[in-house]
Amino acid sequence: MVQRLTYRRRLSYRTTSNATKIVKTPGGRLVYQYIGKTGKVPRCGECGVNLAGIPALRPYQYKNLPKSRRTVSRAYGGSKCAKCVRNRIVRAFLIEEQKTAKIVFKKQQKDLKQKKDKKSSK
Repeated sequence: MVQRLTYRRRLSYRTTSNATKIVKTPGGRLVYQYIGKTGKVPRCGECGVNLAGIPALRPYQYKNLPKSRRTVSRAYGGSKCAKCVRNRIVRAFLIEEQKTAKIVFKKQQKDLKQKKDKKSSK
């Protein structure tokens, strides 16, 4: 005959937080064993891709992990993926290059104007 099972906790509905599996105890009884919810993989803040090197856990489980397992040893490690970080660095570099190029261009224009003024005054 099949043994009837009852939940061990008060929640009596089959929700995701109340997931169970049937386990046979050493005494031969069948009991419900509660299964914890599965964690989600952390995602990149910009592009939304899964972050490599960080395990998929529930938020409270990250608390018990060492810092080296929670993040990646890189700038923005643990919040942005490598591609997005690379793009940020390249973008910042190009913006700085553009600023310096603009200054150099203005200086060249000024020098050309001064040369023209000298020639026209002679």
